[in-house]
Amino acid sequence: MATSKFKVLRTCEFCGKEFYAQKVSTRYCSKRCNELAYKQRRRQKQIIEAESKVLQKSIEEVGTKEFLSLQDTSILFGITKRSVYNLIYSGVLQAFKLTSRMTIVRRTDIEQMFEGHVYKKKIKPERKPITEFYTTTEIKEKYGVSEGWIFKIGKEKNIPKILHHGKTYWSKQHVEKHFAKHIENNTIVEWYSVQDMMTKFNMTTSAVYCFVSKFNIPKKKVKSLVFYSKQHVDVAKGFNEQPKEEFYTMKEAVQHFGMTEDQIYKYAKKAKVSKHMEGRIVLMNKRELDAALAPPSI
Repeated sequence: MATSKFKVLRTCEFCGKEFYAQKVSTRYCSKRCNELAYKQRRRQKQIIEAESKVLQKSIEEVGTKEFLSLQDTSILFGITKRSVYNLIYSGVLQAFKLTSRMTIVRRTDIEQMFEGHVYKKKIKPERKPITEFYTTTEIKEKYGVSEGWIFKIGKEKNIPKILHHGKTYWSKQHVEKHFAKHIENNTIVEWYSVQDMMTKFNMTTSAVYCFVSKFNIPKKKVKSLVFYSKQHVDVAKGFNEQPKEEFYTMKEAVQHFGMTEDQIYKYAKKAKVSKHMEGRIVLMNKRELDAALAPPSI
């Protein structure tokens, strides 16, 4: 290739340094890097040839054995030892564990394995024809969604559809699968509108949408209006919560009951008092411990 007066910025393929070359085909920054790269290629070639000879010799030696170790089996199959274990664990290949460190595979079992697992082409099941459809209007009425939303979900989920006499018909099976979450939950009877939540909790519109998304609040849609479950919103906001359990530390329990730590541990274990750790501090359920150590009634 003819040289040029313009110099090209290149990166040496051996040392990684940047240099300016007069030809775009130049690969190395200096004669020394060129020679070292050549020696490296020759060395790598010799290693590959040596490994192939050893592998060929190993295959020839394995071919004469009647009983094979797992290493011999991996060489014979040309796979890793872990893959041989997987064949054994799945029941495809039979092996015999004679000791804790010796597992043997018989050649006859290998031949039998090949006879019992002939490859067969996988036949794809025939796709059933779609015979039931919804019109766009039927979907709007059943699921309370807008026409634009139907076409948006249909495009995203690739819902099969056909156009007939100016009407769009959607596959009933696919529509019910992707629009099932829009069916109104009959167990929920009280709902908040977005405006109700903004007024009651002093929230902005964006705060309402972030809140219901974060806590996964059930919703229903009536035409263009969205309603959220009142019960789930109240619980997420901290209303209608169960009273929190109180706990004793070990020091508080010793002072309160006038017992030693060993005695408290003994009675708490016998009564199966629930406890948990906060760092290194043991906390025991106050209500359960009071019941376990309460004086007997006469």
